[in-house]
Amino acid sequence: MSEAEQTALAASFRRLIERHGPMPVSRYMGESNARYYTTRDPLGAAGDFTTAPEISQMFGEMAGLWLADIWARAGRPADVLYVELGPGRGTLARDALRAMASQGLRPEVHLVEGSDALRQVQSEALAGARFHDSLDTVPGDRPMLLLANEFLDALPIRQLVRTAKGWRERMVGIEDYGFAFVSGPSPLDEAVPEAQRAAPVDTVIETGPAAAALVEALAQRFDVQGGAGLLVDYGHLEPRTGSTLQAVRGHQKVDVFVAPGEMDLTAHVDFATLDLVARRQGIASSLTTQGAWLTAMGIGLRAQALAKASPARAEELRVAHERLVGREAMGELFKCMALSARDWPRGAGFPEGERRQAPDAA
Repeated sequence: MSEAEQTALAASFRRLIERHGPMPVSRYMGESNARYYTTRDPLGAAGDFTTAPEISQMFGEMAGLWLADIWARAGRPADVLYVELGPGRGTLARDALRAMASQGLRPEVHLVEGSDALRQVQSEALAGARFHDSLDTVPGDRPMLLLANEFLDALPIRQLVRTAKGWRERMVGIEDYGFAFVSGPSPLDEAVPEAQRAAPVDTVIETGPAAAALVEALAQRFDVQGGAGLLVDYGHLEPRTGSTLQAVRGHQKVDVFVAPGEMDLTAHVDFATLDLVARRQGIASSLTTQGAWLTAMGIGLRAQALAKASPARAEELRVAHERLVGREAMGELFKCMALSARDWPRGAGFPEGERRQAPDAA
């Protein structure tokens, strides 16, 4: 049970629940984040959280070099797109594009961003960028080089909970004047893998239909357009149980019901499932940790070079490097997913994942 701040969205949720009954976790998360992301710049010290590109230029440089290397091994096609999902302040794109330019790659820039506030910031950082509300309007006639950092974790998840009567949808209701998790009325045992159906009462299983749909759409685009992509987020490489839904506000974790629409709601990304989704479309997919990928890309050497060029920044660079790759920092928690079209090279720094053929059209 939690008593929410009386935000406009909290009041709206309360009216909806009182009239129509509990709402699915997916709706609560989706509508909360839609309000949150379209009304503010959430990044940096004055915001609610800090992402890897804001920690150091090295992250974006490694991502840009990763894409440039694939492009070069694909024969250096002349007309390619750079596409970023949820570009934040444009920091990742700026650093990645600078690194790409050093290798002779100057793609047309397309940013998928729904926030007017962030579009303004991105326009100042990336002159000439073209904006899209969704992936649907990004051109589909040229190879696509794609980055998405901390984008998947904010997509709405669905939760199922094991009750004494079987599996039910986990929902948001009202108890003792506050929002609380409750179980839905309809049996959903058939939606749970058979091996997990006898789990203990109160076990929670999460699925990410929105993330899966996005990866499927990306895979289909890569199959038609060619290209490659890198998705980075916190999550897991093996299926697991338990709720990972969390809220962050002012750089602190808070109760997920405290202020809907005024805090960042996220959940760990199920990369194991997304990997299967991509490979079923016939493209190459591979997974690793952020620390392993950055290390393989040579971030340590880059940190040394920057420190040598600017000794006054040596300690700052050491701290940033450790934060990005350290096992107790972001290095293990954050995972990387590499995607590439079937006739494009695989990305550096990843194990050779299985490449399946797409099923024949019926």
